[in-house]
Amino acid sequence: MDMLMTTFTFVLLTALAVLLHLRARGASGPVAAEVRPCPRCDTPVTAGSTFCGGCGVPQQVFELVGAAVAEAETEAAAPAGPVHAIVRADVCVGCGTCVDACPEPGALKLVHKLAVVDLEKCTGHGKCAAACPVGGIVLTSGAAVQRVDAPELDANFQSNIAGLYIVGELGGRGLIKNAINEGKVAVEAIARELRLVPRPDAGEPDVFDLAIVGSGPAGLSAGLEALRSGLSYVILEQGSLSDTIRRYPRHKLLLAEPVRVPLYGDLWVADASKEQLLEVWEQVIAGTGLDVRTGHRVEEIATDGDRFRLVAAGHAFRARRVVLAMGRRGTPRRLGVAGEELPGVFYDIVEMEAFADSRVLVVGGGDSAVESALGLANQRGCEVTFSYRGEKLSRVKPRNQEKFDQALERGKLTVYFQSHVREIRQDRVMLEAEGQLRIVPNDFVVVRIGGNPPYQFLERIGVRIVQKELALPEAQAASAG
Repeated sequence: MDMLMTTFTFVLLTALAVLLHLRARGASGPVAAEVRPCPRCDTPVTAGSTFCGGCGVPQQVFELVGAAVAEAETEAAAPAGPVHAIVRADVCVGCGTCVDACPEPGALKLVHKLAVVDLEKCTGHGKCAAACPVGGIVLTSGAAVQRVDAPELDANFQSNIAGLYIVGELGGRGLIKNAINEGKVAVEAIARELRLVPRPDAGEPDVFDLAIVGSGPAGLSAGLEALRSGLSYVILEQGSLSDTIRRYPRHKLLLAEPVRVPLYGDLWVADASKEQLLEVWEQVIAGTGLDVRTGHRVEEIATDGDRFRLVAAGHAFRARRVVLAMGRRGTPRRLGVAGEELPGVFYDIVEMEAFADSRVLVVGGGDSAVESALGLANQRGCEVTFSYRGEKLSRVKPRNQEKFDQALERGKLTVYFQSHVREIRQDRVMLEAEGQLRIVPNDFVVVRIGGNPPYQFLERIGVRIVQKELALPEAQAASAG
């Protein structure tokens, strides 16, 4: 009995000592978890938590809007320290050219289709930056941060223009799950606000509560939340239904966990194609009667008292609030040829490794076309054909011209100058080159011939564009394993 009491007392005292030790460390040591207020509802949220316990919103959607605005760097003010490489996540296309160029084993690697830097191994020699075909790597002696150009938004995704919200890829990030959540969060905030504001007079039935520009994941989610909340709304899409998804520059789409879509439920896209996601959207729209007006490109947005006036397809729309969900690629210029609507035609690329072992035609003559061709040429087994209507490249950066010439000499590119695409088919392209019709076997076409970038549109209507500083993910600051 005495032995039992002694053992019990010893265990009790040991447990008490451990508890006091952990409490002491929790107050001042590394065990203490950082707690921050949720940007949306101020509920305390432990760092690393996926959702807010108060409003239930995934905290990842606030990663960019909550980031600090970057200060202008000057040479005199630049912090001293070893030079290292930084990858711009909003520019990187995962082509791996930098990894091949880096002489330091393990200093650069592809993680989840994004080039990441191990700062402990990076020596700052700069060969990766020189090799990157899209200019997505910079050298710095400052903090390990990424810089991303994005509209200035608050926690509800409202811009500096009261009543105008920006969600999805246009806000700076291209994750589908974020886009869906952002559209929902923005319209929830709009619905709460409009309940406190008297509706327009009965004599103004043409004033919508909400006008949504774009029918990608963010726009459709915003529309579904508006429908669920009982708001009068309209969705204006410049192209066809979910044109953003049809032209999404990825082969496969992946949501690592389900995301809740208003009036639909959990959406889980695991290694699915764009066509499969589009099929889901079409089912949702058919089942809910969502009002999507295709062929309505918004060309003008202006304030009209306490409302907005939008001009699209020759019609004027008035709304109390506006959500922009247009995507970051803007309005690309089209070729105007048969077959251009095939699923294998892209106007941008963010995932070059998916084109390995494929035959790809790149059309264009500017820096974006050259950069796309160079990145694709670095992929395993990718056969790249380059078509340009001019006699030679004349409006590209000297760095790109040099890399283009080198790739041509090494046989990495097949180039047709003074050429025009006449027709695109499933497995070939009809190309007119120097007056002769050529049949080019082909799997995909990448069209980079310019267009209207959306940030110019945003700045024209008064939206402030700022540069945000994002702390590098853990995999960027150390070996990803």
